[in-house]
Amino acid sequence: MNQPVIAIGLDAAEPTLIEQWMSQGHLPTLSRLRQQGTYGRLQNLDYYRAETPWTTFLTGCSPKQTGYWSPISFHPDTYKAELVEAYDFAEYQPFYALGEDYRVAVFDMPQSTLSQRVNGIQVLAWGAHSPQTPSHSLPASLFEEIVNKHGVHPGLHKDHVGCFNLDAISRLEDILKTGISRRCAICQELLQQERWDLFLTIFGETHAAGHFMWHLGQRNHPLYEVLGSRASSDSMLEVFKTIDQAIGEILTKAPEDAQIIVFSVHGMGVNVMDLPSGTFLPEFLYRFSFPGKFGLAHGELGISPDSPITSLKKQSWPWETWSRKYETNPLKRFLRREAPYKLFKRIEPFLGISEQPDLISPHQLNEQKNPLSFQPTEWYKPCWKDMKAFALPSFSEGYIRINLQGRESQGIVAPSEYDALCQEISQKLYRLKDARTGIPMVKEIIRTRQSPTDNQPKLPDADLVVIWQEEYATDVVDSPELGRIGPVPHFRTGSHRSQGFLLASGPAIEPNSSLEPGHSLDLTPTILSLMGAPIPEYFEGKILLETGVLL
Repeated sequence: MNQPVIAIGLDAAEPTLIEQWMSQGHLPTLSRLRQQGTYGRLQNLDYYRAETPWTTFLTGCSPKQTGYWSPISFHPDTYKAELVEAYDFAEYQPFYALGEDYRVAVFDMPQSTLSQRVNGIQVLAWGAHSPQTPSHSLPASLFEEIVNKHGVHPGLHKDHVGCFNLDAISRLEDILKTGISRRCAICQELLQQERWDLFLTIFGETHAAGHFMWHLGQRNHPLYEVLGSRASSDSMLEVFKTIDQAIGEILTKAPEDAQIIVFSVHGMGVNVMDLPSGTFLPEFLYRFSFPGKFGLAHGELGISPDSPITSLKKQSWPWETWSRKYETNPLKRFLRREAPYKLFKRIEPFLGISEQPDLISPHQLNEQKNPLSFQPTEWYKPCWKDMKAFALPSFSEGYIRINLQGRESQGIVAPSEYDALCQEISQKLYRLKDARTGIPMVKEIIRTRQSPTDNQPKLPDADLVVIWQEEYATDVVDSPELGRIGPVPHFRTGSHRSQGFLLASGPAIEPNSSLEPGHSLDLTPTILSLMGAPIPEYFEGKILLETGVLL
């Protein structure tokens, strides 16, 4: 008889917080599982860390093997960045597509696909954070049956708020708790249906909580002193406590001989990525390509920056940031910043045409139903064909594309100039500093190609990947060559880190033991090993534990 495995993922749950909260008694269920079993840290990729972890987990393969680096694909013929969402699984199926010999139940796995090779049930996009797959199931009627009995997840595609709105954050906390309660009831019901060889579910609520609630409980965010002190509770901790209780209730329906795994494939920390990747980098490259020109957030070097922004005048973060678009006309600059958008839109034609090359507004992109309209990188798109290098939209690190002749349809950089340009951009980026602390902004810059003619199809779209410092949530930066950018308002207050964890308990696992540090690629073969299922030869990870033996 196969030994059942219950695998519960906590999406983007930060191991340092999990460890801290377990030691403080906030997570009694996880603490009990830790005492009964084993625990260890997992390392994931240092770059593309937000876009690839779930695909890596599902396929057992790194992005170099799958060719999947991001849900956004750049088309060099049209200069269009397209939201393509999840990996297509054409080459590598989800690891749980095991055929007739194993009964499998998958509930709310993000960024996955329905596979005909799964013997059991699959329910996708019920309440996952950024599911990147339609809301559907196999059997096809199951999704509707679950919704009719338990309800929808009220946060599906709506689990985001502005970090300055404490009332909205409180409402999001309630939304996430409702989703957790319903998820708990659904999982208990599914576990009681039969003895599954694998039961897999993911709590996406941890992901949303980390992004939008970090500053209310973690003192390392600049907004903590202003907003955290006014909040009625540490909303992120409250969400995690609710999940801990739900895990305990779910496990009451697990078979007594089940192996229990709770895991995270990546983590979360103070947000050191959104503004550097999405606002500062595209503006840096705009100024680099057009000397003397400014797109957004022009500031003055050599003076103390204004205090961090703690509230928004405009309706949303993109509109607030767009109001900082640079204008040579001081009246136009003032009205863009101070006037309501509807009023400014009416009077803008009478204020003169902005100097070219010009940006496209998030309002226009929104009207075009562009799903990336909230990202400032997209605002620079009309300029890309005239720039030497430009920033690609990102949910993680900074991605730089060289506008290369022979590759881009209107490329302006000769292949012979490619290496020197990459080096020049890198040198200038290494001199970029946080204007408040003097901390260098760039930790590392990775070249993804050995030569400009390297067009291997599984390479990422970016030629350069910028890994930012992780000490401080920056809102204003200084470049000695290109000037000051900012301050701009903070966006999400938590961003991804490359560490996850594995917590396991069960008859085959030694109590109160520890695992050597592993890699997130090791999760999938470990789960299959505990099930007694075959492990594909193409898997890149190793087994971390199996049948009573810690490896």
